[in-house]
Amino acid sequence: MGEIDRIAEVLHKHKQDPRYLLAILLDIQESENYISIEAMRAAAEYLGVSESRVFAVVTFYRTLSQKKKGRKIIRVCMGTACHLRGSTAVLHELEKKLGIKSGGVTEDGEYTLETVNCVGACALAPVVTSGDITFGRMEPSKVAELLAKGAFA
Repeated sequence: MGEIDRIAEVLHKHKQDPRYLLAILLDIQESENYISIEAMRAAAEYLGVSESRVFAVVTFYRTLSQKKKGRKIIRVCMGTACHLRGSTAVLHELEKKLGIKSGGVTEDGEYTLETVNCVGACALAPVVTSGDITFGRMEPSKVAELLAKGAFA
């Protein structure tokens, strides 16, 4: 099933009502790991709204991405507590081991590496998240082991 077919499937799960725009975009993001121009156009057409309205929503919400992401997204918290406890060193080790910079996607499309402002787990600082899993008290020395185990979901 191609991207267009998957997008059509997502669209048809929702009523053709503009108030479902954000729900549709979130579902497309979940299905595709990003929102392509084609997906935005399809959503606009399906809901009978302008493409600029869809684009405005996509660019407003930080959780929505126009850039293709890996199947697994690793997020390094850069909040104050995490930063003070070494999250920068953890980020650099992840960049080194994955061969990408923050915001990048590995060549095999497996991982995206991102930084976030705060995950709200300051007592566990520094924190790395992947999917619904939180890795607290992270250290650069733990990165290779976690990658080898496939711990990042």
